[in-house]
Amino acid sequence: MKPQVRKNDLVYPELSYEIIGCAYEVWDELGPGHLEKIYQKSLAIVLRSKNKKFQEQVYYPLKFRNEIVGKGFLDFLVDDKIIVELKKDGNFSKTNIEQVLNYLKISNLKLAIIINFTKEGIKFKRIVNINDNPIS
Repeated sequence: MKPQVRKNDLVYPELSYEIIGCAYEVWDELGPGHLEKIYQKSLAIVLRSKNKKFQEQVYYPLKFRNEIVGKGFLDFLVDDKIIVELKKDGNFSKTNIEQVLNYLKISNLKLAIIINFTKEGIKFKRIVNINDNPIS
């Protein structure tokens, strides 16, 4: 039997709703067919207009045995709580989900949202960090 999900079980429901609403504003105004960086710059404008605290293109080092072996960049970190990754390919690939799961593992945050700008509109997926001790 599948466990029942209650609203108070969701991670950051209000902030998630606001972020997704901002993405809808971008899509409503721009529509489909733009480069990912155009959607990213536009989402930053909307987040700023809503006085949301966010960082864009957040650097993180990828370490192996305490040595940096690579680097990555989060599209957005909103309110120091939610990672937002933008896509424009229409589907959520296994690679997209694995990428975001790695971001959550590295950052030890609780929630990431993948927002996909498609021909039909916005699609989004909430990805929750299931590690035992994510930070608050």
